[in-house]
Amino acid sequence: MFLEILFLILGLLIILVSAEFFTNGIETLGKRFSLSQAVVGSILAAVGTALPETILPMVAIFFYAGKSAKDIGVGAILGAPFMLSTIAMFLVGITVTIAFFRKKRRFELKVEYKSTIRDLIFFLCMYSIAVSLPALFGRSHIFLVSISIILVFGYIFYIYRTLIGESGDIEHSEEMYLVKLLKYFGFSGTENPSIILILLQVLGALTIMIKGAHTFVESLEHISIRFGMDPLIFALLLAPVATELPEKFNSVTWTWKGRDTLALGNITGAMVFQATFPVTVGLLFTEWKITGMALLSAIFAIISSIIILTELNIRKKLSPLTLLLCGSFYFLYAIVLFSGNLI
Repeated sequence: MFLEILFLILGLLIILVSAEFFTNGIETLGKRFSLSQAVVGSILAAVGTALPETILPMVAIFFYAGKSAKDIGVGAILGAPFMLSTIAMFLVGITVTIAFFRKKRRFELKVEYKSTIRDLIFFLCMYSIAVSLPALFGRSHIFLVSISIILVFGYIFYIYRTLIGESGDIEHSEEMYLVKLLKYFGFSGTENPSIILILLQVLGALTIMIKGAHTFVESLEHISIRFGMDPLIFALLLAPVATELPEKFNSVTWTWKGRDTLALGNITGAMVFQATFPVTVGLLFTEWKITGMALLSAIFAIISSIIILTELNIRKKLSPLTLLLCGSFYFLYAIVLFSGNLI
């Protein structure tokens, strides 16, 4: 048990450190190519950190035979937007709250509401189409292919709109960490890091972060089993949280530094990505029957997004309390799931 707890802590530390290196590298990359905060947060960081939870359902669907594997794949595809719209938002809200009580920042979120609204509208449109239309109009192959085409081109159009949309420049004041390390060891000529050096830090940090997430989730699984927790409950509640750790900790890191546009963009951009390409795989290669707890997770993700979108449209800003409210849907989901298993 001691060794498992040690690996749990080690996995968490690996994620924290690599998330710091990843966000630092992504900021440097955005600065190097004069990219906006929306592009860096909603596209580069979002797609990069979405890889762990995207890979898992792909493996389940394509490399394991049987209906149960396909069901696991569908659950993982639907679980990603749910976790992002609830727990990830909750962590941003709680980070602002802690920073406020420590007198490090004001109790508010400084976001570019236009880019955040764009992300949420694209997510709600794409995700609602994928969840509702097959249930309402059937799951014929041609119909599912048509929806998949809409989703793919929808994401391409989203990238275009993000690239041409209004957004501020990267708020970057820190030197790239890899450059600092090279200077520490006596290397010179690294004042303006090359693209190779930047990608080395970004991809290296992402790889280590994914490894840290796997170490964390494996240790968490062993500990949960030791305490007699149902593996099914673990799979539905805890494993998805671990696979979303890269987005969560990147957003926490940016929020703590006051870079709220990057923090929210990392989450909402990942939501758009998860609602398009992974969902397309589910539509084309599974039965895509969304019922029970899977349907409830999709409904909660949509409700949470609507709440945030409504406040942004009305107030043109976002309260940390709203994000804490969104996190409550995850805990409500857990209560419903536990109640169903206890009955």
